[in-house]
Amino acid sequence: MIDSSGISAPAIWPAASPLTLTDGTIALLNLQAQIDGLEGHCTSAETATLIDLLILRGLILGRISDYERAAQLANRQVGEATTDAAAYMARARTRAVFHRFAEALDDLDNVDRMSPHDAAAKRERAAILQAQGRFDEALAAYSAVIDGVGQFERAAALTGLWAERGEADTAQHFYLDSLRSYRGISPFPLALLDFQQGVMWMRHQRLEKARTCFEAAIRRVPAFAPAQGHLAEVEADLGKPEAALARLYPLAISSDDADYAAQLARILGEMGRNEESSVWRHRAAERYDELTTAHREAFADHAAEFWLGPGNDPEEALRLAILNLEVRKTPRARELLVQALDANTAGAASARCSGPTLSN
Repeated sequence: MIDSSGISAPAIWPAASPLTLTDGTIALLNLQAQIDGLEGHCTSAETATLIDLLILRGLILGRISDYERAAQLANRQVGEATTDAAAYMARARTRAVFHRFAEALDDLDNVDRMSPHDAAAKRERAAILQAQGRFDEALAAYSAVIDGVGQFERAAALTGLWAERGEADTAQHFYLDSLRSYRGISPFPLALLDFQQGVMWMRHQRLEKARTCFEAAIRRVPAFAPAQGHLAEVEADLGKPEAALARLYPLAISSDDADYAAQLARILGEMGRNEESSVWRHRAAERYDELTTAHREAFADHAAEFWLGPGNDPEEALRLAILNLEVRKTPRARELLVQALDANTAGAASARCSGPTLSN
């Protein structure tokens, strides 16, 4: 176990990568070309590669349709090759994307039976344990396969684990270690790490540090939609709502993710532009209803945040926050449930105060 008490964030931060990376726009075009080239091919290895690439594009562009397409392919692949460990591995990844963690672990159990020494499967298991909030088990699982990965992969995994655990200084230590040890040319791994750190600093209310991380991610990959969206949130909180709106409008119009419409509704409401806020609030509400119907575990947390904020439905927020905690027993999930409980308590108290009274 790592003692985080003796690790603090370095004075110079964030460290720049000494490597020359592929231009982010070109890298995205290359990713698109790879996906197009694999569509229609049917070997197990090609399908597994396509699934991974679709998940990556979904992460970068915030495209839920890519995740759904990857899940369809993975289900079909398992149906056609029930004794292929790679098929179960691919399906475990897609199930993990949609927070269907118990089913993903079942798939990894099948991989273990078919291929007991598959290091990638063991790393995937560690990542799922981390996402569930089982941090000690995840750390032990990462440690068990540490010899089979490079320094960057090790540092990147531990960056995410300590960030999820809320140990910001320790996560920052491994983040800088990952930047120093990266030897690739793709900008995607580093941009995803930048984004992860930005989210962590947002949750700690360290908005300037969060902005630095999101800006770093966008410099690496300008089309990185979640980084653009979170940077807009930070800009609004730092008193720059017009800059935030300029980032959010294109995302809310083009994306199938409800988060951007939800953020527009919140920021416009705070600016007093209530009529426009209402339009985006209704759009976000409709999309969150669709997403929580189709993929309830995956979108319970963001939908709960929406209903606590511009959606103004504390009861629905509480229902989703409870579900979210059942799936992910993380500090953030517990905090969200507390917020939902507080909102419902406040609402009940308000109703009692404003309700009818009996007169003598």
